[in-house]
Amino acid sequence: MANPPHILVVEDDRETRTLIAKYLRTNACNVTVAADGREMDRALTDNRIDLMILDVMLPGEDGLSLCRRVRAESQVPIIMLTARGEDVDRILGLEMGADDYLPKPFNPRELLARINAVLRRQTNALNASATPHATSLAFLGWQMDFRLRELRNPEGARIAMTSAEFDLLQAFVERPGRVLSRDSLLDLTQGRNAGSFERSIDVLVSRIRRKIEADPQDAQLIKTVRSGGYMFTPDVQTIGAVQPA
Repeated sequence: MANPPHILVVEDDRETRTLIAKYLRTNACNVTVAADGREMDRALTDNRIDLMILDVMLPGEDGLSLCRRVRAESQVPIIMLTARGEDVDRILGLEMGADDYLPKPFNPRELLARINAVLRRQTNALNASATPHATSLAFLGWQMDFRLRELRNPEGARIAMTSAEFDLLQAFVERPGRVLSRDSLLDLTQGRNAGSFERSIDVLVSRIRRKIEADPQDAQLIKTVRSGGYMFTPDVQTIGAVQPA
């Protein structure tokens, strides 16, 4: 990203908030801070935010609820912080639409590394979607446009997706009829950065199924393969490609 990334830190503990902001500013980030949901809303309205750091335990509306609300309106990347590090809490954050998850206490250098990894994945995805040979693919009336990073249903309505959801669905659509392990899906979508774990693939698959399956409880498009992973079952057609000038 050409300009320094603008990071919004939503954290009610003043000492932690100040520490994060100071460290990020010394590492070439613009930083806005917020202590609760109301201040977060104001910051998102007044600024172009490139990434949010969102604490789970906040006064009033908690971080999970805020994450879900932000994700319904925006694709801004979100890294969640919590004092609890159990898988169930990480999974809850991912289900709400978070891109990554970091338990407290944490090393600020690790937080910066995760910020850079999330922003790098987003930039790479946008650059890939803008390549001259980018295509649009279709399955059962659904259309994926990799340049616009859009999914449209058979009626033509745009389906809201997070960056992580789109990347995973793209991995499936580009490899129909193949059994893809969770490990391979991690490599294809997230890489082996710190914090990637196989259960995150299951969470993302569940979220995608809720958006594209007629009955998410009896999935027909993304089949679970016992002891194998997942398989995308529909036939896929190329419906468009940008030719080089």
